[in-house]
Amino acid sequence: MPLYLTFGVMLFCFSSISTARVTLSLYALDLGAAPAAVGLLVATFYVFPLIISWPIGRLSDRGGSRWLLLFGSACGISGMLIPYFFRELGALYVAGTMIGVAFSFYNVLLQNLVGTLSKPHERAKNFSNSSLVGASTNFAGPLLAGFAIDHSGHAAACLYVVALSLGAAALLLAWGRILPGGKGRAAAPGGIRDTLADPDIIRILATSSLVQVGQDLFQFYIPVYGHGIGLSASAIGGVLGSFAAAAFVVRFAMPRLIARLGEERLLANSFYVAAVGFVLIPFFQSALTLGIISFMFGLGMGCGQPITTMLIFSRSAEGRSGETLGLRQTVNNTVRVSGPALFGFVASAFGLPAVFWISALMMGGGGMLTRRSKGPAGPAR
Repeated sequence: MPLYLTFGVMLFCFSSISTARVTLSLYALDLGAAPAAVGLLVATFYVFPLIISWPIGRLSDRGGSRWLLLFGSACGISGMLIPYFFRELGALYVAGTMIGVAFSFYNVLLQNLVGTLSKPHERAKNFSNSSLVGASTNFAGPLLAGFAIDHSGHAAACLYVVALSLGAAALLLAWGRILPGGKGRAAAPGGIRDTLADPDIIRILATSSLVQVGQDLFQFYIPVYGHGIGLSASAIGGVLGSFAAAAFVVRFAMPRLIARLGEERLLANSFYVAAVGFVLIPFFQSALTLGIISFMFGLGMGCGQPITTMLIFSRSAEGRSGETLGLRQTVNNTVRVSGPALFGFVASAFGLPAVFWISALMMGGGGMLTRRSKGPAGPAR
């Protein structure tokens, strides 16, 4: 039951985040924001995840997750109410920052709960199932955002996100007491320096950040590209939804793929497929063709995040998994804060094709880094 509750909360929480991302990006474009301004808006989503993910992990190890998740839901609710009442670009930056706070709590705590509630022999299956939930939200969120904008307007679409956050809060208030509590203090001695002394951890952190920034650049610059070539909000949502649909498909097959190829080889191949997807985007303007490319990209990148999550959880010290996953999010968000803003300026100076082609080079580099690995990150705890 606690694991099913975790999946239910995850469904609402991550749906709210994926819907908010597309809603705020298209809202900003509707207000006349340039690509560089949209890039800065994207960066606001990751300022607080950069700062507080590691402390959140430590807090969850010691005090549990229920009330921390409720606080995150409250931040998501209040953040998306702001652009409904204040319809200007500055309000979107505030909303993006608040959504970033909520995302900090969701991403660390829910992934840690999946690992904590799983026995070692069930961990691959449960992380795969949690990634299927995530893929479902990435599919539903852009579609919901596009539908809400086309039928209710940009401001009213923010209320759809509020409703999703309220759903998560309701589940936590009703049944959150069954979630595991903290241990008072970390069971294993040591700190962040000990964690970073492990070369396997460093390698996983590097590949994890590349997976995340690749997904983010795709999800945030497809709306910019689609808006520029005249696609409707619903069509843009459909293109992004096809990425999520492919991620769902590949994650459903992921346990079998890992058994056949191993984590490292599968991860390397996922980078190469994503690189091809980035290269192809600027050559096409049809929503159908972009949807096919998006599906291919999802087949590549869809398994990257769950694989790196499993690897980092397995390498974490006993009783400090939340802290280690928080460190992973801190490193990811260091790239996420700088990446969209930097690529926004690249888009303004050289055009959107340059963004996609540089991203392709990054994905190819990620594949080469993974290929050079000598083996798995370590045995599961």
